[in-house]
Amino acid sequence: MYDYDEAFSRNLGWLTPQEQARLRRARVAVAGMGGVGGVHVQGLARLGIGALTLTDFDSFELANFNRQAGAAVSTLGRAKVEVMREFALDVNPECDIRVFPNGLDAHNLADYLDGVDLLIDGIDFFVNAMRPPLYRAARERGIPVVCAAPLGAGASVICFHPEGMRFDDYFGFAGCDDLTMAVRFLVGMSPRLPQRHYLAYPEIVDFVKRRVPSLGMACQIAAGMAVTTTMKVLLGRGGVPGAPTTFQYDAYLGRHYRSWRPGGYRNPLQKLAERIVMSRLKLD
Repeated sequence: MYDYDEAFSRNLGWLTPQEQARLRRARVAVAGMGGVGGVHVQGLARLGIGALTLTDFDSFELANFNRQAGAAVSTLGRAKVEVMREFALDVNPECDIRVFPNGLDAHNLADYLDGVDLLIDGIDFFVNAMRPPLYRAARERGIPVVCAAPLGAGASVICFHPEGMRFDDYFGFAGCDDLTMAVRFLVGMSPRLPQRHYLAYPEIVDFVKRRVPSLGMACQIAAGMAVTTTMKVLLGRGGVPGAPTTFQYDAYLGRHYRSWRPGGYRNPLQKLAERIVMSRLKLD
């Protein structure tokens, strides 16, 4: 017989019973069930989050096997959002889950964010056009947004608080083409670019063809950072700086980086990093 209190009793100690009850009442939205989104769902389910709103329009394929939480021979061709929904319910049958199997657009953002306490951005690295309206809609509703990106053998995280710096002011996507948005997203998430020092096979990186390497352990680290940040924000535990502050941990280098970039993409250091990436990718 399933019992919520017993299922998540090992969280106690790091959480108080009152905090676990708060998480049980929370609704977290996860946009994207790919490299990081599916692992986010696993972490949220294990944390005992009581309600989830999930979206993705894609299905699992072989190229997902190295990193995506729900990717397996048994799920080939199945909708990612349904696979992750089943996983979450298998962990917590009481979880209230809403799914948006056709992805997000301007017409369903309000419905998608209805009743949401926090949004985690797990959108694909190259699908940036949907990010600005999603972040604006969240901000209008007072919903904090957490974004974590797998980078090399590590990950970074940034939090956008409703009263803090805006997504548009940090990343500066307005008027940019898809390639420039992808570069600015990379530089915004990883201002110091430490992972560039151990890229072993740079020939495979192709922003034009939307192909970048991604390791499974980096997705796991990204989810750990995102779900931990989510827990702290939902419980009102201090110490969660918002944009323009990013945190990156690189397990390969064994180093942690905290970057503060006032002005976001306008910051001289960000502009320099953008030029470096453009030059190395031969996009300038």
